[in-house]
Amino acid sequence: MTKQAMAFVLVGLLAGAVNVVARIAFSSIVPYEIAVALAFPVALTVAFVLNRKHVFPTDQGAMGAQYTKFALVNVLALGQVWLISVCLAKFVFPYLGLTWHPETIAHVIGVASPIATSFLAYKYFVFRTQAKGQ
Repeated sequence: MTKQAMAFVLVGLLAGAVNVVARIAFSSIVPYEIAVALAFPVALTVAFVLNRKHVFPTDQGAMGAQYTKFALVNVLALGQVWLISVCLAKFVFPYLGLTWHPETIAHVIGVASPIATSFLAYKYFVFRTQAKGQ
């Protein structure tokens, strides 16, 4: 694994943890399905800042365009994360009899699901023209 890929995984783990913690907090006031979606922009912003600074170092001038592309990539990934999280928590885990934190486990699996496609999209689409030092 390259240094860049390792940094991406570490940033992803941190942003994923932020996503799950935010979802747990939102779950105290809204249903799980909505909380998964509300946690998304919180984790999105954390992931953008950390990826831009530590994984794909870039010139400061393109931040708005990069954030827009980053958000687009992640909106597409949100569908995958939401579908996996909700299907596991509401259908698969009850069928299997899993009762120990099924929503949290489902959400962690959902958040981890787009890791490879996100790395490629960030590297070759979001930060492509501005990337330096790779």
